[in-house]
Amino acid sequence: METTYLKRKIDDFLPAWRARDSHFPLIVKGARQVGKTEAIRNFARRSYESFIEINFVERPEFKGIIQNGYGASEVVKAISLIDPSCRFITGKTLIFFDEIQEFPDIATTFKFFKQDGRFDVIASGSLLGIHCKHIRSIAVGFQEDYTLRSFDFEEFMRARGYDDAFFDDIFSHMADKRPFSELEHQVLSSRFLDFCVIGGMPRVVGEFIEKGSFENSLALQRKILHDYRDDVRKYATGVDQTRILNVFDHIAPRLAQENKKFQITKVAKGARFADYRGCIEWLEDAGVVNVCHSMTHPSLPIKGHYDESKFKLYMADSGLLVSMLDDEAQMNLRARADLGIYKGGLYENIVAEALRKLEYQLVFYKRVDSTLEEDFFVRNDTDLIPVEVKASDGRAQSLKTLISSEAYKDIRWGIKLHSGNIGWANNVLALPYYLTFLLRKYIASCDPLDRPAPQAPAEPLDDPWLGKVDR
Repeated sequence: METTYLKRKIDDFLPAWRARDSHFPLIVKGARQVGKTEAIRNFARRSYESFIEINFVERPEFKGIIQNGYGASEVVKAISLIDPSCRFITGKTLIFFDEIQEFPDIATTFKFFKQDGRFDVIASGSLLGIHCKHIRSIAVGFQEDYTLRSFDFEEFMRARGYDDAFFDDIFSHMADKRPFSELEHQVLSSRFLDFCVIGGMPRVVGEFIEKGSFENSLALQRKILHDYRDDVRKYATGVDQTRILNVFDHIAPRLAQENKKFQITKVAKGARFADYRGCIEWLEDAGVVNVCHSMTHPSLPIKGHYDESKFKLYMADSGLLVSMLDDEAQMNLRARADLGIYKGGLYENIVAEALRKLEYQLVFYKRVDSTLEEDFFVRNDTDLIPVEVKASDGRAQSLKTLISSEAYKDIRWGIKLHSGNIGWANNVLALPYYLTFLLRKYIASCDPLDRPAPQAPAEPLDDPWLGKVDR
């Protein structure tokens, strides 16, 4: 039975991409099973008279389409020779090259399709991030990239029927520092906990929406994890597959510790960072994990103050992290009981996931000569903004120290994410976890200190450590 397509943010991006007068071939990146193929198919059905999908895993014979040349006419002729049912209509055809990790040389044709201009081209594939540097070197200057991640909380809520008016209302609470009513907070917290358990993998979300329960969600999540491990065995080259899997299997246990910094020495006896660096990069490029680097000092610019040898590892999808926990924790979470030792790690992972989906780079800070520690940092044009994640409603002492101390001149206010309601005191904005997905919008449009908007940014807005700044 065909499942109902659930709307994604990429559904707004793709028509805008096509509408640009001079758009380039598009590469849609993302981890396995985040919905890349279905989103592209949905767009093609709505926008093109002819849709030609070429999957290099299912149809390896198509790897021969460049044998007579890389030009658009030569490639179109070769495709038609293999499959004469394909229709190439000028200005009304989308060619979709799927699973291009199996045939990255197809990227050589992007330049020629762009110069030809008759047909639109989109490419995608599992583990594409691992091959992206090679593909970029082939198609340099003739492609555009889009990263698709699993559902965020907004997409999850829209799949459950919530509309623009709902999101406008909850943002107004945030902008006005106005607490939610008890009923509003209770419902939003419950929906958010559902999202934490389900995660954002489209198939798992679809089953949950259809059945209205957690039935089969754990089995689907663990199947995805099994597929991830198979991908390591199939695609990992140049690094030890066993080491990658060892790192992968230590993520959940590490997050259960009070010190959540990922320690290579705990992965294997005698392990060194230099030996495992490539393994961590592999998992990050595959879209499986989010890496949070340590800052040497909490000040601007962010990219000038980090130590890549010290880091935390989070799962890119918190639902998959939940499925990696022990059976007792699974039962407790689904029964809305206490998560025990996993509570702090799970909430940190959820926030890390939300910040990456907002295109923030993940950084944390731990002062070596004291207990001062901060989970994450974001920024606006002038301020470095610490973000503290509280598993309970306790005091955010490190956050207060960073704000009040003269040693941290770029920090004037901070954010505490907790299970409680909205609040503002001592330059700390307390927000419920479920509002994390609105942080970039809030920081771009609101100033909790009521200071005038700055005339010029402190850094270039295309800084990759800033992410995209909405203005």
